[in-house]
Amino acid sequence: MIPAYSESKGWYCLFLLTAGHFLSDFYANFLPALLPVVITKLGLSLTLSGLLVMVFAITSSMLQPICGYFVDKSGYTWLLLTTLPISALFICFSSLSTSTAMLFSAVAFSGIATSLFHPLGSSLVGKTTSINHKSVAMSLFIGGGNLGYALAPAIIIYFLVHYGLDYLPLLIIPSIILTIAFYTSGLQRIHLAVNHHVVREDQPWYRSKSILKLNAVMALRSWPQVAIPTFLPVMLTSQGHPPILAGQMLTVFLLGGALGGLMGGYCGDKIGYKKCILVSLLFCLFPTYLFLANPSINWITWSMLALCGAALQSMVPSSIIWAQAILPKNAAMASGMMLGLTFGLGGVGTAITGALADYIGLESALLWTIAPLVLAIPLAVSIPSTQTMKVTSIK
Repeated sequence: MIPAYSESKGWYCLFLLTAGHFLSDFYANFLPALLPVVITKLGLSLTLSGLLVMVFAITSSMLQPICGYFVDKSGYTWLLLTTLPISALFICFSSLSTSTAMLFSAVAFSGIATSLFHPLGSSLVGKTTSINHKSVAMSLFIGGGNLGYALAPAIIIYFLVHYGLDYLPLLIIPSIILTIAFYTSGLQRIHLAVNHHVVREDQPWYRSKSILKLNAVMALRSWPQVAIPTFLPVMLTSQGHPPILAGQMLTVFLLGGALGGLMGGYCGDKIGYKKCILVSLLFCLFPTYLFLANPSINWITWSMLALCGAALQSMVPSSIIWAQAILPKNAAMASGMMLGLTFGLGGVGTAITGALADYIGLESALLWTIAPLVLAIPLAVSIPSTQTMKVTSIK
């Protein structure tokens, strides 16, 4: 176990972990920009391209609870030192693959490293942060990832245009520098033991109604959060708008989400995790509907899109801290559920939206993504609220 932290050292560790989340999600969003390059280079069919995206989605998101369970059982926090370099190494060299098997392997290994970082990083945030600032700290951690994810496509395309594929491995360097900072801070020596003064349920996670319901709530929330940015460019193109407009609107949605995450963290610390999630669910119904129901592009469209992104993302910090409080023995796995599993389930919902769009039209299908938000409200209400279930930090 590392020595006791001062508050300033705790904030420094939070800064490092937030920077790590920025880079982890930055590397995680390389694939869309690299896909046209590897399709041309290896002659991939659209089917193989879709499978490649699916492989990365499974390894980078759906595996997070499994990676979290492994971290909880092993306590191997030193694995933090391997996550960013491995993720960066494999995704950067994936563009230089000379065969389909090599490409799929590189993408899969990068995804696994991404899956390992998220539950481990979020658990360490909980261990190094003051009890009174956990949601704010988690919102900063989440915000770092949102920012890295949002900036990745523009940075990668700029890099490829000006330097080319051969120099892409240079982008591994930031991961090495930050890993050295992790090591010197002692983050890899933190013990993820449970504080036994924490109130917790007696059941294992798979028998905990609270964690299962919370997973369902966050999966329903993820449905519109994944579906809207996925189909927004398609909808705008079908309406005759230029492609650049789609990029601008996606940026507004993602940046709104980053700001919403910060506000949600503050809200969670002030009024409690359950109330924060319920308020966010109720609030997001209105901007989501007004954005999707507005046929023209005007200031109302832009402002509602930003508010929609903010409201949907504002629930994430509270959901992670709440899940860790419900499952203190499996805090890393709980984080993986909230960060990875529910996002992946939102992708499943997005596939349903796409199928529905073939029958009723894309605009109408996207409007139906409000229904999962409505269903999430009574589920969230039914989860017992015990604010004393906060995970206390190890001092």
